[in-house]
Order: sequence, then C-alpha cells, then structure tokens
Amino acid sequence: MSAKEKLRYERPSIRKMNAGLMNKFGTRTEYAPVTHIDAVPVKRIIDEYGSPCFVISEKTIRKTYQSAQRAFKTRYPKVQFAWSYKTNYLDAVCNVFHQEGSWAEVVSGFEYEKAIRNGVPGNKIIFNGPEKSLAELKRAVENESMIHIDHFDELYDLIEVCDKLNKKAKVAIRVNMDVGVYPLWDRFGFNYESFGAWNAITKIMNTENLELVGLHTHIGTFMLTSNAYAIAAAKLCDLAINIKAKWNKAIQYIDMGGGFASTNTLRGSYLPGNDISPGFDEYAEAITSTILSYDFKQEELPLLILETGRAMIDDAGYLLGTVLANKRLSDGRKAMIMDFGVNILFTAFWYEHKISPAQEFTHHTEDVVMYGPLCMNIDKIRESINLPPLNKGAQVVVHKVGAYNMTQWMQFIAMRPNVVMIDMKNNVHLIRRKETVDTLTSQEEMPSYLKKFKLA
Repeated sequence: MSAKEKLRYERPSIRKMNAGLMNKFGTRTEYAPVTHIDAVPVKRIIDEYGSPCFVISEKTIRKTYQSAQRAFKTRYPKVQFAWSYKTNYLDAVCNVFHQEGSWAEVVSGFEYEKAIRNGVPGNKIIFNGPEKSLAELKRAVENESMIHIDHFDELYDLIEVCDKLNKKAKVAIRVNMDVGVYPLWDRFGFNYESFGAWNAITKIMNTENLELVGLHTHIGTFMLTSNAYAIAAAKLCDLAINIKAKWNKAIQYIDMGGGFASTNTLRGSYLPGNDISPGFDEYAEAITSTILSYDFKQEELPLLILETGRAMIDDAGYLLGTVLANKRLSDGRKAMIMDFGVNILFTAFWYEHKISPAQEFTHHTEDVVMYGPLCMNIDKIRESINLPPLNKGAQVVVHKVGAYNMTQWMQFIAMRPNVVMIDMKNNVHLIRRKETVDTLTSQEEMPSYLKKFKLA
C-alpha cells in the first residue's frame, strides 16, 4: 500500500458480550447444584408443596439476627431491634424475630393489627409511616405504642386525639437529612437542615399531651456506605443534645431505622453483593462510635433502636421453580421459560438473583435469558445468566429472596404459591397456603343482572 493510498473507512460498532466466568478451560457456570436446603431435599419440597414454592430457613433467620445483635451489643450497651413488618409480614416469620427478642415496627394500620394479633404488647410496637387514621392513632395512644410523627398534619391529628382521650402519647419525630447520598430521602419526616425537625420538636415540647421520647431517621434503602449512618447519627445526637440543653429533657431513644444492604447483587453492579455490601460490624461501628462520642451522661445514654429488615431476612428465603420450556430468540440467544415470574419475584427488577440448578449438571454452559410465564414482555427474571442445559421439568433454586417478595407479590395471571418454613430440626411446615380461585373470588360480589348470559 502506498503512502498516498487512503485507508477504507469501516463504521465502528458496539456489540454486547455475554461472557460467562472464565477459567483456563473456558466459560463455566458460577454455581454448584443446590439439591438440599437445611438438609431437606429440594425435590421432596416440590413434590409435597408444588412448584413454584417459597422456602424460609428458620435456622438462617436466627443465625443472622444473632450476628446483627452481637455486632451492635458488643459496641453499645443499650440496643433494641424492631422487626420491620413490611419486609416480610408472614406471621411465622415475624414470630421467629419476636422469639429472638425483637419488637415490631409497622407502617400501617394493617401491619399494626398483625403485630397485635401476633401477641406483641402495644408498648413494644413502633408505629411509623405517613398514613395513620384518627382511629389508628387513638388505638396506638391507648396501647401506649411509640408513634413516630411524619408530618405536621399528623401532629395536629394526634393532638386532637389526645385531647379527646385526655391521655398523653409517647411520640418521636422522623427526621430526614442530607447524609451525602442522593437523591435525598426527604419525602418522609421533618427536614434537619431547614429546621423543620426543630420546629416540630418545639411544638411537641409545648404540647401538654405529647411526650417526646425519641428521634427517628431512615436515610434510604440498600445503603452501601456505612459512613452515611455516622452522619445521620451525629445529626440526631445534635438534636438530642440541644433538646437537653433547652428543656432539660433526656431523649430515651435514637432510632436509626433500616436500609442496611443484604448481600444480594444489584442490577448493573460490576461486583457481586458479597464484595461490596457492608456487614453488620461495619454499620455498627459507624453508628455506635458516633453516639458514644457525644456528651451523654452515662445514665442518660439513649437506647439505640434498629429497624433493619432486608439484611435480616434476605438470605433466609429461597424460591423453588421448574423449567417450562427452552427456545431460541431471534438474535440467537437461548431463552428459558420458568413457572415463576416477576409477579412473585418482584425483586428481580432490582437484583441479579443467584439461581442454581437443583440437580447435577454437565460442565457445558451457555448464557441464557430467563423469563417467567406471564404474558407481559417485562417478565424477565435474568437478562443474562450462565447456566448448563436445563430441559423441561428441571428444577432451580433462586437465592436470597426473603425480603419484600412475600409482601410485594402480585396476584396477576398466576396465583401465589405455598410458602414453607424449615425449622431448627429440619422439619418442614406450611406457613402460607397457595391461593385458589375461591381465595380470589371470595371477596367479589356479582350483581344479579350479570349472573346469566347466553353466547351465540
């Protein structure tokens, strides 16, 4: 080619590479087969309870709870966990946490009722959330529950309720703040920086029938930086110190809320959750060292309340499912259709869930798009996952599904399945029955004029 000859132009292109994990032999699957959960055969559970089926490990719940408790109680003398009902409010799950010593944290009248029915004393229930009816506030006051006020309208409603009852309510305020993580979670509570929180505190301190017993924050969800909690704890401590200085009132507790990340892997994350999620020790160190650095008298050191949900339960939940079919998409990729979809695995929108075959498999693997059975294009469980060939009828185990899937699941196209719990002795218990058509239609009413029809 002469120096004057012009090179031929080739248009650049970008191609997605669906590569599996590499070793010296080439691509391989990431996971070993999971044939048992807590020594119970997966195939036995499916045979007895059907597919799909959720499985909760009581052993994992208790181990995780005790690990979290150890992390905080070895660093701070006064710690109390309150189980976040919205994360998983199946009664059996809640009662495992209550047996471990956890109070209840609820965000609705419905959840409050479940806590009461589960036997939680009213004064061990923290009532959060922006929606509390007058009747629900009245019940919470009568039960001496801790009411966390979210906005001024709720504050005025509560004053009205207490005046009618001629009874004092134990209250805290929810405080939102800038902790260096954006966007700010400023929808809930009173803002710290704009003095909204201090204004609410001032109104409460000057109201006869309200007793300010605590300060609460919940800075976000799946927080991957423990330093944000140190900043939040410092701002709550600042409020507590100023309350003491102005009114000589010692705050009984500081509630740091939840938001601790589980070890699930977020969609789009370069590294797996195990590598980037802080552990309980890291969160505990950030929070407790901050509180202890403030000048609280020893006898006035506030109780530290924690409402962590996801990090407590995610690892304890599994979803068992079955392959319905395999096919090739128009671009040549392999697609696998499962008997569960985003209707019951809502967190598939957020996470790259680990999925393991439930039987032995070959060393040959291929990148697969994993779909659910729903007639909607967004029913995609994994965009790309490296798996061995799994024929129709093969079974899989989806890991770390204990948080939110059994509260945010939908009755859409398919009904919700059985949920079982494996106890400490590896016995399997049915804790929620699968739905039937009768379950769904029992709440319907048919107008008489629509009961009959004739089709041509």
